[in-house]
Amino acid sequence: MKTAPAPTSLTEFEQGLLLGILIGEGHFGGDGKQAQITLRMHTRSLKVFQLLVRLFPASKLYGPYEHGGRSYYQWMARGEVLREVLVPLLDTLPMAEIDEHVYGRYLDMKSRYGL
Repeated sequence: MKTAPAPTSLTEFEQGLLLGILIGEGHFGGDGKQAQITLRMHTRSLKVFQLLVRLFPASKLYGPYEHGGRSYYQWMARGEVLREVLVPLLDTLPMAEIDEHVYGRYLDMKSRYGL
């Protein structure tokens, strides 16, 4: 398995970019067995996805998909990269101060899956 970087190894810009993308486009949920963060965006955003995979090598990029006239990629973080890297990182970022609704969804995911 690829090792994910420690949260402190990300620059402030990378942390802010991650937070902004997840607030605007992210989904915090799971499949009933394990938690996952999912990001689905147009194929034009491939470079953003490539950056996320570079920052979080244990995450996965799927696609491109064509569905309903829409062309998109889907990035997913679950398992070790979610538990040991993303959750600790997101817990240090000001998500609650920026968007209470998204923060509530994030907390709900953590609660449902024991993170």
